[in-house]
Amino acid sequence: MAAEVATRRGRAAVASKPPKRPSALRLWLRRRRNLLKPMGLTLLGLGALAAVGVGVLAADPAGRIAAIWDRTADIGASAGLVVQEVVLEGHRNAPIGLLREAIGVRRGDPILGFDPQAARERIEMIAWVDEAHVERHLNGTIRVRITERRPFAFWQRDGRISVIDREGKVVATENIGQFGRLPLVVGAGAEREASRMIDLMAVQPLVMDRTHALVRISERRWNLRLRNGTDVLLPEGHEAAALARLAELQQKQALMDRPLAAIDLRLPDKLVLRTQQANQPPPDPNAQRARSGRG
Repeated sequence: MAAEVATRRGRAAVASKPPKRPSALRLWLRRRRNLLKPMGLTLLGLGALAAVGVGVLAADPAGRIAAIWDRTADIGASAGLVVQEVVLEGHRNAPIGLLREAIGVRRGDPILGFDPQAARERIEMIAWVDEAHVERHLNGTIRVRITERRPFAFWQRDGRISVIDREGKVVATENIGQFGRLPLVVGAGAEREASRMIDLMAVQPLVMDRTHALVRISERRWNLRLRNGTDVLLPEGHEAAALARLAELQQKQALMDRPLAAIDLRLPDKLVLRTQQANQPPPDPNAQRARSGRG
């Protein structure tokens, strides 16, 4: 009888336990997943949660170490060891509100309760951030230095435009108009090859100035969409020679200023020009989408 009563009491105690709330890190990740690096979000989020959970259960099942550390931080705060200033260096484009959340500390918080390593990991999950350094100084200063990825080009795919860095990593999908006139690359795989092609274009300013978009065709070669609507078909793997040839033709014959539908440079010893049909209006040079095809 006594055993049965004890069992009922144990069940009642278990049933009365409040459900566990998600950790602060998990909640932060959920709220900001659209602004974070996809791989960093998955790997760091799962890895950190698993490592922390296993480590705490194995080494400190009763949470004694965490409780001692919290009491130490409180004692330090009562002795004046609190955050007096948070200094952020290197910020330019990363959302400032998101950076504040990632740093996770405010003036007046116990400075011993601040974890620089955890803050660094959260900051480096932000898409704009390439690298972060976080320092805690007992004079009350938290110093954060970040290296941001630089906007390099616009990338359009399936009607959506993003800002990418030189490595092809997406750093922004909203408020992209603030980045001015960046080169526009279009199509699947264009983001990975953008830096090489844009560097080749920069050598030929006559071509670059007249180009509206670089269009990746079947993930193997490029077309140029000129501002007047003409498509320039470039050969696979021989873009530099074709661009030099196009610049020479422009200098001698103003070829890119003519009302053409296409300029085909895929054959080194042959130039194919396709004129616009008489009943076909010229393409709109201000159209947002660049025409793409196969070939």
